[in-house]
Amino acid sequence: MQPLAERMRPHTIDDYIGQKHLAGKNAVLRKMIETGNVASFILWGPPGVGKTTLAQIIANTLDLPFFTLSAVSSGVKDVREVIDKARSQGMFAKSGNPILFIDEIHRFSKSQQDSLLGAVENGTITLIGATTENPSFEVISPLLSRCQVYVLNPLENADLLELAQRAISEDIELKKLKIEIKETDALLRFAGGDARKLLNIIELIVNAEPEHAKIIEITNALVTERLQQNPLAYDKDGEIHYDIISAFIKSIRGSDPDAAIYWLARMIAGGEDLKFIARRLVILAAEDIGLANPNALLLANACFDSIHKIGFPEARIPLAETTIYLATSPKSNSAYLSIEQAAAIVEQTGNLPVPLHLRNAPTKLMKDLGYHKGYKYAHDYDEHFVELQYLPDKLLKTRIWQMQDNPQENKMTEYVRKLWKGRY
Repeated sequence: MQPLAERMRPHTIDDYIGQKHLAGKNAVLRKMIETGNVASFILWGPPGVGKTTLAQIIANTLDLPFFTLSAVSSGVKDVREVIDKARSQGMFAKSGNPILFIDEIHRFSKSQQDSLLGAVENGTITLIGATTENPSFEVISPLLSRCQVYVLNPLENADLLELAQRAISEDIELKKLKIEIKETDALLRFAGGDARKLLNIIELIVNAEPEHAKIIEITNALVTERLQQNPLAYDKDGEIHYDIISAFIKSIRGSDPDAAIYWLARMIAGGEDLKFIARRLVILAAEDIGLANPNALLLANACFDSIHKIGFPEARIPLAETTIYLATSPKSNSAYLSIEQAAAIVEQTGNLPVPLHLRNAPTKLMKDLGYHKGYKYAHDYDEHFVELQYLPDKLLKTRIWQMQDNPQENKMTEYVRKLWKGRY
């Protein structure tokens, strides 16, 4: 027998649960289905939110040739064969172009995606792709420009509960039993917005109960006992990986230790490489805290060293310590902005000559040419400073380091202004 999730897959748009912005009244995909005018598009969203189901509803509803390919098992040869079949069948289709549905289209190589371009462009096929990864990164630009991208969201709790009640009351097997959902917190937490996962949980619980059970009560305790742990949605190579590390960095930059430590916990629970987290902390300490608190970089480096020595799970403690320290440190990006500014100047001005007095003169010829002439050794002067030209001639009036207003940089600014008079 088919799994519950497959048995409960809807066949019409009216039975479809969730994604009201796409499938609700007057929404774009519903309009496509109702009118039969289907344009090429890509469905982007996490697992279990209805991407494949929408494609199958189109196949069930519209009187069009419908072909499917899985990017996991198909190659360029398979694509060309399907396009040839679509071309021959399309000649007899009265209401529109044949539809090609490609599941996990992000797994297609560039050459495989290239093989679709002509057929999509000339209308041999209407392409529907499904992906859990950001199409901006995973789908080639020429193909992406020929398709509209529709984003599917994790299902709302209300949608999941509606689906659960429908399964209990309508499924050919479950309706034979007396099942009551007494508590929903654990069920919804473990499902995590994934319809397939929700139905799998219900099926697991029902199958684990003795056949003679008169009533099956789904409670938080029962769900937790059956599942043991919450398999978090975290793909270290996927979109959510980049989303969470982005939230982590932005929370530290925004001086919110609660948010920063939460996102750290999400990464650790998802099995993220601890060295990756530590590397990002080192970068952040220099880029976003920088001169406002130079100790931040020292602590971040110490954290990076320590996780190599102690490993998981204890390594999460120095990661947490460093995360909180960085989040609560004063912030400055003057060092980052300075190197960006300097790099731009180098790009614009090229190889400007080093002033002669700054060049070493290890040979007589170089001395005769004026190398090192006029150089003054700073330590020979009061306060270990003497005014001298250190920039190339063309950059004498150029300012690069723009100090920022924080106690540490204020001290540094006061010092250089004292030395350089009006320059800073």
